[in-house]
Amino acid sequence: MRGLILLILFPLVLLLPSGAASVRADDVVARRQMVVVSHPLAAQVAMDVLRDGGGAVDAAIAAQLVMTLVEPQSSGIGGGAFLVLRRAEDGRILTYDGRETAPTSATPGMFLNTDGRPMAFDEAAAGGIAVGVPGAVRMLGMAHAAHGKLPWRRLLEPAIALAEAGFPVSERLAASIAAAPQLRSAAVAGTYFFDPPGIPHGQGTVLRNPALAATLRVLADEGPGAFYAGKIAREIVAAVRRAPIHPGGMTEDDLAGYEAKARPPVCGSYRGYRVCGAPPPTSGPVTVLQTLKMLERFDMRALGPWSPQSAHLFAEASAIAFADRNMWLADPDRVDVPTAGLLDGGYLAGRAALIDPGRALDEVEAGVPVHRRTDLSPDAMERPPGTAHMSIVADDGDILSMTTSVERSFGTGLMAGGFILNNQLTDFAFRPAADGSPVANAVAPGKRPRSSMSPVIVTDPDGRPVLVTGSPGGAHIINYVSKSIVAQLDWDMGPAAAAVLPNLSDRNGVAAVETTMPASVVDALVTRGHEVRRVTLTSGLNMIRILPDGSLVGAADPRREGVAMGD
Repeated sequence: MRGLILLILFPLVLLLPSGAASVRADDVVARRQMVVVSHPLAAQVAMDVLRDGGGAVDAAIAAQLVMTLVEPQSSGIGGGAFLVLRRAEDGRILTYDGRETAPTSATPGMFLNTDGRPMAFDEAAAGGIAVGVPGAVRMLGMAHAAHGKLPWRRLLEPAIALAEAGFPVSERLAASIAAAPQLRSAAVAGTYFFDPPGIPHGQGTVLRNPALAATLRVLADEGPGAFYAGKIAREIVAAVRRAPIHPGGMTEDDLAGYEAKARPPVCGSYRGYRVCGAPPPTSGPVTVLQTLKMLERFDMRALGPWSPQSAHLFAEASAIAFADRNMWLADPDRVDVPTAGLLDGGYLAGRAALIDPGRALDEVEAGVPVHRRTDLSPDAMERPPGTAHMSIVADDGDILSMTTSVERSFGTGLMAGGFILNNQLTDFAFRPAADGSPVANAVAPGKRPRSSMSPVIVTDPDGRPVLVTGSPGGAHIINYVSKSIVAQLDWDMGPAAAAVLPNLSDRNGVAAVETTMPASVVDALVTRGHEVRRVTLTSGLNMIRILPDGSLVGAADPRREGVAMGD
């Protein structure tokens, strides 16, 4: 039966490698293949691609193109992505880096005012100078050339048809439009997202995008390289250089010269499991691995989900990992990033020894990992999120985890060719140096800004895949993903239960706790010396658990509008 989805309508217990795990009514269970994607229309398209014989990479491409249309506040072809792929045929894990790059016009002080002080974030993020050379299309084209099963054109057809026919604005998109001030002042975006009197499109409005359909037809006819030359490139450059706020200096040569990168994954162990993800320039999986390895010292299983003690330990491990992240992680092609040193067992044992089970540390200083070659200053600036994630298991056994982003909601607010342009260059440090030392994440021409995207695949001690996870959420992504792993490997939760678990995120400062966190846990954190702030932590964990018999259990985070579908 086409479109068959198997739902578990009552709790039951399934035996997982680490013990018994509860599968909830809101988990989706399938036998052969599954997608968990951040928007229902994109999930349906990805599922259709798998049913037509496509692979995991094919499904991801088709979903990303639809997300460009239906979820422009989060991701799209005007942004970048990191893709992690596990090949069934040999068990190898590969990663593809589609992170944006700074144009050749970029300068170290480009986000400083004339008085030498950093610009306000919203001012910088709305300017043409914030647009990085988009990497998603080149990266997806590279992955398709190596692993695609269906023709490139076939993967663009659903997005073209949907852009021409229109789609109903979702509740989340409507709220995002109303809350994005940069859209009103952007000529093209203002016309597209608002009615003529300036009223934001509401839920249910049918939104058509003929400009995006035209762009996608060019890509269908000429291939992914057409994004980086000709009409599309000229439209991107014109939008950046004519931006009403801080016009940028991007050129067609910047686009033509963009390269996606195939990189080895960054991997580490946690209680015998192997956790692998994308390497720098994203800081995500390295910081996740550091957090997990420090928690390995403690019996998190016995402490239980968000007991006062497990919450305290999680916050402390996260804070220490973020201290290292803010100091050391950046573009490895431009900076000596001591990834091996940061993940060295002896180094992390020393970092874990800082954790006092009974008392919170004051703000933590970065450690000094082995093999580091330079003295640096940290970049701990906070940025708002605008990101999406998808997890896919194909019928042939290939597994994909991809996180994709335009940075803040709707990026710069600038549009070209029917798609939103990112503001990823504001992921660079605004100050190129501090306290007499350079900042690893400083701006430079051709450099990739540090990211927090954390697409991850987990395998068991025998090399069998057990978990695909990832989330949007700015720098909080790292803690969302860490939570999802601890919840499932230590606390035997299924994906739905792990997603619903309240979020806790300490980025080496305030312990941010979700409003749903029990008061007893919050009070215990305060008693242990944490500065706690109750905030909205809108994760978007999209996860698939793979059971020993090959069954797939998937769930999308209810805080957003993603869905799980499977056969």
